[in-house]
Amino acid sequence: MENSRFEECMNRIRNGDREALKEIYESYHEYIYHLLLSITGNHADAEDLSVDFFLKLWNSGDRYVPGNGHKRWITVIARNLALDFLRRKNREIPYESEQLAQEADRKTWNDPGYDEALGDLSVKQAMEVLTPSEREIVHMKIAGDFTFRDIADILKIPMGTVTWRYRQAIGKLRRCGYEAL
Repeated sequence: MENSRFEECMNRIRNGDREALKEIYESYHEYIYHLLLSITGNHADAEDLSVDFFLKLWNSGDRYVPGNGHKRWITVIARNLALDFLRRKNREIPYESEQLAQEADRKTWNDPGYDEALGDLSVKQAMEVLTPSEREIVHMKIAGDFTFRDIADILKIPMGTVTWRYRQAIGKLRRCGYEAL
């Protein structure tokens, strides 16, 4: 969806037009779901948060400022929702512990139905080797088409850390024989 179309939809949302929200939903529901899944590590939580995201979008039509890039704006909202959710559950984001991350990865990427959600078994297998932080950055770079600077701003970490984690992730994927990236 182009910025101008998104801005038009947000203006319509301000006026109570539900079709505008539906249009945004159809363009971004998969992106938002997979972003939330990469942060929470749980399908049910990602689904619930996706609903919360679109409700929040509906209620924040008057807070959207045109001209700053809508995709970045929706990514920040979704990410903040997920982080708030994890804090409320008194859970740590498993970035620091490789063992916890691998255990969470096995549960998440191997869940039945993930194939249906993603539709590509080779991606599923490849993502098993990444930590949640690597997976989040790869998702934002590839699916979100963000620059490393944008990702650093969204995640509030240094750009060098973003590029390092991305290179590490791509290296892991290549060592596993996954060359699609």
